[in-house]
Amino acid sequence: MREAVIVSTARTGLAKSVRGGFNITHGAVMGGHAIKHAIARAGLDPAEIEDVFMGCAQPEGATGMNVARNAAIWAGCPVTTSGTTINRFCSSGLQAIAMASQQIITEGTPVAIGSGVESISLVQMGGMNTKNIIEERLMEIKPALWMSMIETAEIVAERYGISRERQDKYALESQLRTAAAQQSGKFGDEIVPLKTKMKKVDKNTGAESIVDAIVDRDECNRPDTTIDGLKSLAPVFRGGMKVKEGKYITAGNASQFSDGSSACVVMDGSIARDRTARNFPWLCRGGLRARRNGHWSGVCSSPAALPSWAEGRRYRHLGAQRGICEPGPVLC
Repeated sequence: MREAVIVSTARTGLAKSVRGGFNITHGAVMGGHAIKHAIARAGLDPAEIEDVFMGCAQPEGATGMNVARNAAIWAGCPVTTSGTTINRFCSSGLQAIAMASQQIITEGTPVAIGSGVESISLVQMGGMNTKNIIEERLMEIKPALWMSMIETAEIVAERYGISRERQDKYALESQLRTAAAQQSGKFGDEIVPLKTKMKKVDKNTGAESIVDAIVDRDECNRPDTTIDGLKSLAPVFRGGMKVKEGKYITAGNASQFSDGSSACVVMDGSIARDRTARNFPWLCRGGLRARRNGHWSGVCSSPAALPSWAEGRRYRHLGAQRGICEPGPVLC
């Protein structure tokens, strides 16, 4: 049986949505940049890439028009390279890796890309198309299909007894770990800096300006976070389908809205070993599933961030999700 192995990864830094370095950067640019550098790190010619699988939770606008194909062309791949955009909401990026591996294992494709991109600035917060978004019969039989991610997090926390205190402690630990990793340069071999333009808004006058920017690190964490600061924050959710007043999710223990992209090169294991004389311990197989005690739960595997971290592992986060995560309906 063929094996699918990850031979290289590359990602952008994660920029704060709306206020960060990628707030006017097109999805094809972020995705193409990550793909281009992942290919270069693998020592491949872009023409060797047969297919690009790219996860995107909201594939429209700046991440529409088959952003996988557009990002492949931006990265320097020829028109013979195909592209497939995948929407599985928060697990879209991980699904892209799974599908790239399945293409290699079952179809004999030598090389493919598993990747993800998200521009919350330009899509979710930039005027997303919600016209005719609701279908009447589905709303009657399963209204939770339109439930917000924050409400699902409240429900999951209640269902599985994930206390506010536990979430705040985990959020603090996540902040401290990220800060320590940044300080020691552990993300340096993942991130490929991207020069771009960003929009700045003067807080006092509201005047807008376009300035040069470079995103060369993750912008979203807060190294000065304290447990007392987290405890002082009020829950943010109210007025939902089932949850009328939230108890758990705050601005401190929930996900930061972020923009960014990541990509990995997935190859047939035998070809990769022949070409590089290296062993690749990370096998990439299968799909995604999250089921516990008979219930489907909220799953958060960021399309933009996950591929560079995944390398064959599966990430499942129940309860309040961390990292970056797009709001969207999930099965509850």
